[in-house]
Order: sequence, then C-alpha cells, then structure tokens
Amino acid sequence: MTIDPDSKRLLWFIFAGSRGGLNRLRIISILKKTPLNINQLAKEMGLDYKAIQHHIKVLEKNNMITKIGEKYSIMYFISTFLELNMETLEEIERKLDKSK
Repeated sequence: MTIDPDSKRLLWFIFAGSRGGLNRLRIISILKKTPLNINQLAKEMGLDYKAIQHHIKVLEKNNMITKIGEKYSIMYFISTFLELNMETLEEIERKLDKSK
C-alpha cells in the first residue's frame, strides 16, 4: 500500500515532533489492545486525568481515535485512519525505541 506523505507527516508530528508525543503513543498502544475511557487510561498509565484528557483531545482532533458513548461512559478506540496508517506508526515506534 502506498503511504500518503501528508498522513506520514501528521503522524510524525503528533507522536514524535511535539511535547507529549510519547504519552500519546502509549495511549494508542493501550487502545489497540482494548477500548477504555479517560479515567481507565489515567489509572493504567499512572498519569493525571487532566493530562490524559488533553492528549485525548489532541488525538481526537487529529483523527487518531474515535469515541462511542456519552459523558462518563465514553469509550475511545483507534480510528480507521490510524488503522490504515499502522505501518507508519510502527515505524515511528521503532525509531523512537532506537533513539532511547
């Protein structure tokens, strides 16, 4: 499959080129396994609820995740866009792991 350069650039910016990218990457890794709400993500990651809320807004705004439900029962899933660009996301993860 050909990779859209704009999509690749967006993924690099969201996960590697901005503050909080590593936490957003961790959120995506968790959501790939199971859908969760913000409170569950905060507990799972050991981070503040407000911090998770911020990262969720960034991911949602950039079409990386989708949500189902209302208010406190909202569950987050990885988006179709991200599923289609999973190869690029995995490349970013590998390169970030090497740079540690």
